[in-house]
Amino acid sequence: MPTHSIPYKDTGYFTKLICDYLDERDNLKPFYNRFPSLKNFKLQIEEKQQDFTEEKRHLLAKRIMFQYGDNSLSQSTLSNIDLLKEHTTFTITTGHQLNLFTGPLYFLYKIFSAINLSEQLKKEYPKFHFVPVYWMATEDHDFEEINHFNLFGKKIEWNRESAGAVGELSTEGLKEIKQRLKKEFGESEHGKKLAGYFSEAYTKNSNLADATRYLANMLFYHHGLVIVDGNDEELKKCFIPYAEKELIENLSFKEISKTTERLTDLDFPEQVHPREINLFYLKENLRERIIERDHRFYINETDISFSKEEIISELHEHPERFSPNALLRPLYEEVILPNLCYIGGGGELAYWFQLKDYFEKVEVTFPILLLRNSALLVPQRLIKKLQKLDSGIEEMFLPQHELITRHTYEKSKIDIDFSKQKKYLSKQFKDLYKLAEKTDASFLGAVRAQEKKQLNGLDHLEKRLLKAQKRNLSDELDRLRNIQDELFPNQSLQERQLNFSEFYLEYGEDLLDLLKENLEPLDMRFTVFEL
Repeated sequence: MPTHSIPYKDTGYFTKLICDYLDERDNLKPFYNRFPSLKNFKLQIEEKQQDFTEEKRHLLAKRIMFQYGDNSLSQSTLSNIDLLKEHTTFTITTGHQLNLFTGPLYFLYKIFSAINLSEQLKKEYPKFHFVPVYWMATEDHDFEEINHFNLFGKKIEWNRESAGAVGELSTEGLKEIKQRLKKEFGESEHGKKLAGYFSEAYTKNSNLADATRYLANMLFYHHGLVIVDGNDEELKKCFIPYAEKELIENLSFKEISKTTERLTDLDFPEQVHPREINLFYLKENLRERIIERDHRFYINETDISFSKEEIISELHEHPERFSPNALLRPLYEEVILPNLCYIGGGGELAYWFQLKDYFEKVEVTFPILLLRNSALLVPQRLIKKLQKLDSGIEEMFLPQHELITRHTYEKSKIDIDFSKQKKYLSKQFKDLYKLAEKTDASFLGAVRAQEKKQLNGLDHLEKRLLKAQKRNLSDELDRLRNIQDELFPNQSLQERQLNFSEFYLEYGEDLLDLLKENLEPLDMRFTVFEL
């Protein structure tokens, strides 16, 4: 199955921040610890090994087993959980929201990036063990971000009232979606399997965290993936000292603000705005910001408040009630995991760059940051259509108006480009300028105005000719638009718009095998798969 790669900066879909990082530009080096290369993992192992205790390892393994409950675990996953107790074992972590039925396609790319990097590191450093981890974002509270996925151009949406952490949401109401999906997926072998995945995950598990764990465990069953839910009372006990500093010293706000200012001075945007306290207060049906005002701590949008002594007591007695926001979650992950590398999308890496100085202040090892794999899946029927149009995949990454214009220039039997005429005209006006220099300034101005007028006239004629040729090639250009619209829905990356099920219906488990075999995390280029 043919695959090829495109540099991220040539796709037009990645920010300057990410492209500069991948190019290892000097201006970004102060904002990360080590660049993701095989040789740098040796130093990362040595550093992490020093600050992660045996006690935390045993607690982590114990809590993960508890979280899995009655789920069936593969031998490779069981082995990896057990290996977490060993001082020679480290994690490679990616995280994702609890999107309905995995949400966008890149869910698969993230997790296979972690799995494949773990295996690659094992070959390079055989004395150590590397465990791929999927961190479920169970404490998020933005239900509208996760309550849907796209299927065949339609939005499959779960409508219900929600409050509090999404992981605790009841799966009530998903039976109706199950019936709809059964019709959409049809009666093929792959369709029945997809319907079974949805049914088993969302109608036999009582909350969204358990449903997502079940689904991810099934999809990656044979690859040793370990799934972690940070919303765990025992694990949060490890975070108490850092949460206390957050409440009393506002340490993250001070350090992250300074780092963010340095990033914005380099013309990189602020990804996440730090607050004075980057913690939420979490209870059933409640996840609200903690705000300090006049030496008292208030829970936003509620009547709950604490004195300084009371909130510290609450933290120690009920650590599970304190939930890190997007800027503190990375620290929580690195405190409870023996982690070497965080794999994320461009937006995720952007806020990790805001955190390095803060990590140094709290003396927690900053992980290697790796951009997750990105890919475009191109069915063979579209490859054949592009070949008939004498067009290639790389062109499909262009904005549509540029794609259409370029194709028109290439296919037009008439030369639309008036560059030669403009060059000839400019040469003629050179002689007029020489003549003008022998007269007065008003004649010189008249020559300039005439040159500009005639060049503008040529521009206008060129645009009219281009427009006319687009009309003549309209059928061919429409076919080209349709291909690009299918590969880049809503002029966005396919991986951000489509759900894996559209491809699974046709390719089944072969889709997962293809990704597993071909995604190379450290290649750091955009991958195109010709299916």
